[in-house]
Amino acid sequence: MRCLAIAVAAACLSQTVTGASAAEDRYRLEKKDGGYVRMDTQTGAMSLCEERSGQLVCKLAADERDAYQSQIEQLQGSLKTLEDRVTALEKGRIAVPAPGLPSEEEFEKGMGYMERFFRRFMGIVKDFEQEENKPGQNQPADPNKT
Repeated sequence: MRCLAIAVAAACLSQTVTGASAAEDRYRLEKKDGGYVRMDTQTGAMSLCEERSGQLVCKLAADERDAYQSQIEQLQGSLKTLEDRVTALEKGRIAVPAPGLPSEEEFEKGMGYMERFFRRFMGIVKDFEQEENKPGQNQPADPNKT
């Protein structure tokens, strides 16, 4: 039991060390004129960094900043559209049918088909009943003849 606990603790410790070394290996710094270039090895994103008061301050490269800004603007537009839709739905201005259920018009059309089917079916049943009730039509078969 004690060996199992030690093995589990060792496995957890090795995972922590491996995770920390992976985080350290994620970014690469290259010394350039007036600062550094930092590259994220997982995403390829690059940042320009400079030392200020003993701290390394990094900023996104201009083309990446533009891409992020355009994506932020697109997401803000989508968010605004969704918020407007939710507000309209909460106020009951937009009638949204439940998913998978037919509209009122489709329901009435389906009921019309069913009604015609059952009326025709019941007519056939009545015709069979009338044929059975006619005298002389249904004579019992002679058991001696095949």
